Amino acid sequence: MARVAFFDKIGGPEVIQWRDVTLPPPGKGEVWMRNTAVGLNYIDTYHRSGVYPVDLPSGLGSEAAGVVMAVGEGVTDFAPGDRVGTFGPSRGAYATECNVPANQLFKLPDTLDDRTAAAMLLKGTTAEFLVERCAQVQPGQTVLVHAAAGGVGHILVGWLKATGAAVIASVGSEDKAARTRKAGADHVILHKSEDIATRVREITDGEGVPIILDGVGGATWAASLDSAARRGLIVSYGNAGGVVDGVNLGILARKGSLFVTRPTLFDYYVTPEERQAGIARLFAMLDSGAITPEIGQTFALEDAADAHRAVESGETSGSTLLLP
Repeated sequence: MARVAFFDKIGGPEVIQWRDVTLPPPGKGEVWMRNTAVGLNYIDTYHRSGVYPVDLPSGLGSEAAGVVMAVGEGVTDFAPGDRVGTFGPSRGAYATECNVPANQLFKLPDTLDDRTAAAMLLKGTTAEFLVERCAQVQPGQTVLVHAAAGGVGHILVGWLKATGAAVIASVGSEDKAARTRKAGADHVILHKSEDIATRVREITDGEGVPIILDGVGGATWAASLDSAARRGLIVSYGNAGGVVDGVNLGILARKGSLFVTRPTLFDYYVTPEERQAGIARLFAMLDSGAITPEIGQTFALEDAADAHRAVESGETSGSTLLLP
């Protein structure tokens, strides 16, 4: 019997329910996976709350590490006993066991333990596509990173430094500022007591920054506009601080002919080749020490509702894991 999370209506963390499920044998092209660590990502809260609509009832979570228990017809790349990971896009990772499409799995190297994998896969590939495929950051550029102490933000700081960029990091507390400096940030802004755009202009001698990586959304949209250099790029990749609605194209002209994009990971990880290249790049960055996992907190798997509350209230730092 597998223990599986689901929700049949949108709402707060209280809508998350659990049930016992007898998993069917893995179907054609599927792998039966026993989860040893599950990654919690902010997108999970978007699915649960309806920010990103999904068909109901729905499972939760897309990131996990574990071991193969059995394989379905046609699966030749995996065998029982293999250590594997997934970062979606299929949902249902909040479970002790699940059947996963084989084309969404990859083998974990011996150098990567399960908890680190579950903490890094989705967030690490997100950092990869944001820096290297979407923004195409170049050595010597200065990049503003909002929520730089969060799961993706922490990885972004290390990735950008390895790329040769200078990093201005925005965080919410002195504790988070210290961790972000340790990760390599060149400048740290405490957004609760400092005006982000004013400090960015001071740091850049009035020029602003050519690239902004904004995973917060509505709460930082104005600051991002005011922090961008002429012809700067704002990459708005998350909604932790609310959705950005009603974007006025005219303001992009008034702020200096700005560019804005709202990317999602799986528009950059479409083909097997794109997925494999991104994962290989992530593993290489981990092996080099350019990025390091920061598991800020762990919860029991069935305490997922409490974990959602902690993440949404800003009480967490780094990655959050759910442990079966």
